[in-house]
Amino acid sequence: MKKHLILFSLLLISRSLIAQQTDTTKSKSSTSSADSLLNSMSTDDKKHPVVAFKSTRLILSQSTQTVKKNNLNFQIIHRFGDLAGKNGGGQVFYGLDDINDVYIGFEYGLTDNLNVDFGRSTFGRLVNLDLKYAVLHETSDSSIPVSLTLLGESGVNTYGSYDTFSDRLSWFGQAIISREITSIFTLQVSPGYLSTNTADPNVPGIETHFFNLAGAAKLKVTNHMSVLVDYAHPFSSFRTSANGFHDPLGFGIEIETGGHVFTLNITNANAIDPINYLSNTREDFSKGQYRIGFTISRIFDFNHKETYK
Repeated sequence: MKKHLILFSLLLISRSLIAQQTDTTKSKSSTSSADSLLNSMSTDDKKHPVVAFKSTRLILSQSTQTVKKNNLNFQIIHRFGDLAGKNGGGQVFYGLDDINDVYIGFEYGLTDNLNVDFGRSTFGRLVNLDLKYAVLHETSDSSIPVSLTLLGESGVNTYGSYDTFSDRLSWFGQAIISREITSIFTLQVSPGYLSTNTADPNVPGIETHFFNLAGAAKLKVTNHMSVLVDYAHPFSSFRTSANGFHDPLGFGIEIETGGHVFTLNITNANAIDPINYLSNTREDFSKGQYRIGFTISRIFDFNHKETYK
């Protein structure tokens, strides 16, 4: 009888051990599956796109950033008069009494990567229509090391008299390339080409078609504030300091407040649109010919629809 009890006890113990081993195997398999999922999620997380800029515009240049699908970006950009120099100072309240250029524009996201932009500048009464397409998005794991956005702009100068309508037209194309060097520092380089049917200013010997190169840098101070530097150089043999022309240069502070992005800047460029400031910047920083300006951007998101009862 004792032998039967011992055998029965051994059978129960063996069954318990087998069941425990099976549960352990299942647990390991489940843990392994969970680890694989977490590793997969971690890997995907490392490849997310880098958002280097808060806004689609810096001081002079546009950035690689685009407006998301069904979002509308309303922009107001302002350039005051000379802060110093013979045309500035206290007589014009350090430029605040004067207005050199005002731009009102609308950027709409047809897709996350494709934007259409319509706006108007008071400088030359220029009306512009832009298309902007994001080709590459930099990723956090550097599998895509840079962001690349293509910009195409057509402009119509509505001020003054011209022989034909086509004389009023200008075109501008640019490849905008940015790279987040560190978590707080971003560089951007933008080669471009400008073509105008009528030279501005209209003087003998000046080019109507020329290449140009813009460079910008952003230094993040806090999560909501950054310092900006923006520069552009037209490769034009006529547009030199000897002929009274100077390269556009700007310094600014960018502040994000909720749905708004506000930029306060100082630049020697009178004009806001690249068709104008690449062609005709005559102001010299060394002579106090620089001005205060600002940009206000407000995003309206039409993806979220509310139902009112």
